[in-house]
Amino acid sequence: MIMKNLKTKNILAFFIMLSIVVGSLSSCSTDDNSSSSFAPPVINSVSRAQEGDLTPTTVGYANNMYIIRGSGFLSLEKVYFNDTDTYFNPTLVTDTAVFVTVDQNTPYENASNELVLVTKGGTVTYPFVVAPPAPQMLRGFNPVNASEGDEITIYGNFFLDPVVTFGSIQAEVVSNTLTEIVVKAPAGSDKQYVTVTTISGSVTSTYALGTALYDDIWYGGFAPPDWNNHVYETNDTAAQGTTYFKKNMGGWDNLQGEWSWDDQIADYAGIRMSLKGPEGSKIKLVFNGNWSDDTAPVITLTSEWKEYYFTWADLLNADHVQNISFQEFTGDGGVYYFDNIGYILK
Repeated sequence: MIMKNLKTKNILAFFIMLSIVVGSLSSCSTDDNSSSSFAPPVINSVSRAQEGDLTPTTVGYANNMYIIRGSGFLSLEKVYFNDTDTYFNPTLVTDTAVFVTVDQNTPYENASNELVLVTKGGTVTYPFVVAPPAPQMLRGFNPVNASEGDEITIYGNFFLDPVVTFGSIQAEVVSNTLTEIVVKAPAGSDKQYVTVTTISGSVTSTYALGTALYDDIWYGGFAPPDWNNHVYETNDTAAQGTTYFKKNMGGWDNLQGEWSWDDQIADYAGIRMSLKGPEGSKIKLVFNGNWSDDTAPVITLTSEWKEYYFTWADLLNADHVQNISFQEFTGDGGVYYFDNIGYILK
C-alpha cells in the first residue's frame, strides 16, 4: 500500500488535503445523514504516527499520536481509549484513516484495554492497551542490607504488573501498588542490582543489595554520635527509603562520624552517598580523618538530592573504611542533608 511508505509528515499533509476535498464533496451531497447511509466502521490496524515507523501495534502511550486504519471513518463522532472520551481533529479524519493523540489522563490500571470508534454507521471496538510510562525508582529500595527471605520495599511510580529481578534472579512479589512494590529477597540476591520491568520498560537501581553503610539505619559502627546535634527525619522526601539525617551547620562547622573499621572491601570500587544543601554550597568529605584542604574531596551541592561517587583512588587509595565525616566548606552555613551512604561495586 503506497500510504505505508510515506513519511508521517507527508501523510499528515496528504490527509489534511484529502479531508478538505471530502468535505467539499460532502457539502454538495444530498445525503440525508441517516445511519443507513454510512457503512459500519472497521479497524484493520493501529500504528504510531512516527516518521519512518508505521508498524502496527496493540500498545500505546499517553500524549502520543496514532494512526487508526480501516474504513467507514468519515462520519466519526467519538473516539474512546479505555472509556476516555478522546479529542480528535476532524481535519485529520478520512474514510480510511484517523489521526488521534491518546489523552494524557487516559487510565491504564484496571482499564478496559479497548479502543472504541463511534460513527453514524455504528460502533467498532478494537483491543488496544494504553500502557503507563516507563517505571521509575524514585526512592530506591529498602532495606539495602536485606538477607535472603527478607521483605524489601521498592519506591517509585508506574509499577503496573511489575516483574522484579535481582541481577538475573526473579523475586517473589508480595504486594504492589503503582508506587510501591514489596518483594522477598531471593537466594543469591546479595550484591545484585534490583530491576523493575513492566510492559513499558525497565529501571535498575543505582546501588546493589548488601552494600549499605546507611540506608535507614547505620551499619558497621560509623554512625555520628549524638553530640553532633544532627536530626533524623522520616518521610517521603528521603533520597532512599524513608529516613535521612540533617544538620544545621554554621560556617566551617562539621558532622563527625564514629570511628570504626572495615577492611573487607575487596568487592568494592569506592563509596557513594546522597547529599543536598543550599544551592551552590560546598561540603568537604572527611574520609578516614583526612581533613586536608588539598586532598580531601570538596563537593558542590544542589538543593535537590544527588548521588555522589568516590573511588578509593579519590580517597588516597584507601584500603579500609575507618571514619566518615563532613565539614561545611562554604563559610556561610546552612542546613545539610545526608542519606544512602554505602559501597560501589566493582
